[in-house]
Amino acid sequence: MVLSEIPAARERKEGRERGSDFSELSRRMTEAGLLRRRPLYYTVRFGAVALALAGGVAAFVALGDGWSQLIVAAVMALVFGQLALAAHDLAHRQVFSRRRPSEAGGLLVANLLLGMSYGWWMNKHTRHHANPNHEEKDPDVSPDILVWSQRQARGARGIPRFVGKHQAALFFPLLTLEGLNLSFNSFKALRGPSMKRPVLEGTLLVAHFAVYFGGLFTVLSPGRAIAFVAVHQGLFGVYLGSVFAPNHKGMPMIEEGTRLDFLRRQVLTSRNVRGGAFVDVLMGGLNYQIEHHLFPSMPTPALADAQVITERYCAELGVPYHQTGLIASHREALRHLRHVGEPLRDAR
Repeated sequence: MVLSEIPAARERKEGRERGSDFSELSRRMTEAGLLRRRPLYYTVRFGAVALALAGGVAAFVALGDGWSQLIVAAVMALVFGQLALAAHDLAHRQVFSRRRPSEAGGLLVANLLLGMSYGWWMNKHTRHHANPNHEEKDPDVSPDILVWSQRQARGARGIPRFVGKHQAALFFPLLTLEGLNLSFNSFKALRGPSMKRPVLEGTLLVAHFAVYFGGLFTVLSPGRAIAFVAVHQGLFGVYLGSVFAPNHKGMPMIEEGTRLDFLRRQVLTSRNVRGGAFVDVLMGGLNYQIEHHLFPSMPTPALADAQVITERYCAELGVPYHQTGLIASHREALRHLRHVGEPLRDAR
């Protein structure tokens, strides 16, 4: 599905320019107090994640060289997923309003605890937020391995051409490599021109993997250590991908030249996921993807209230607002992957 130019975007609505539609929504959010920082929430949440991480490390040391460590690996995959969500909130300044503490926290959580470059991910994620699902400008829909539109499929070569034929079936298996892919790209980015602190970030990354692999191969035999890495990194990748995939995959793509104002560019390309408190915790608030894209610095606990306001406001404007359940969101994403791969299967 590709968004073409919306003719009505040139018209006035109820006496105001459509470009000011977001300003009105922002005013409503501010009046509702939803942009205020929530220090108590983040203290409790980050404290719980820190305790879970410490508990996982303690259990790993206590269990010693045994296959029961694979249970620890699975639990630590969930903990790493929550660390990634914490780094995400820090990057968007949801926790601190000032840049320096946000960056310090991001470097600590992303580089040192996760083994992922904060600077590289910030650059990539900022470009994604500016142009979600834009075929030319959003790095999250570039045809590196998967293809995200039939136009990309028709021009695919090499690995994307091979994988694209069966990408719906291969999607979740490929996610098992996502954690390793993030770390690989993090080291690769250290030599890139966009990296502001390559020495600091590189040092923190090396420290992470020195402790990670050093601890594994000190406590476990080589075979069990490799099994631990496979389970831990594989499940971490699946968890991370399952959190981020429902947000935009299968939503309309934006072609070069399409004109959309900020509100419509964010709403029309994003999907919310319903599911209550469990999904809120599992996805770290990213299930309110529409509101997150409209207000990236809005603290996570405010997103549920913001969702009600945003959905009503979109109804006033006649802007489509899409939300669905967790399973249905993955079904839509996989259906989209299969659909855009049709040109490659037909060519065969």
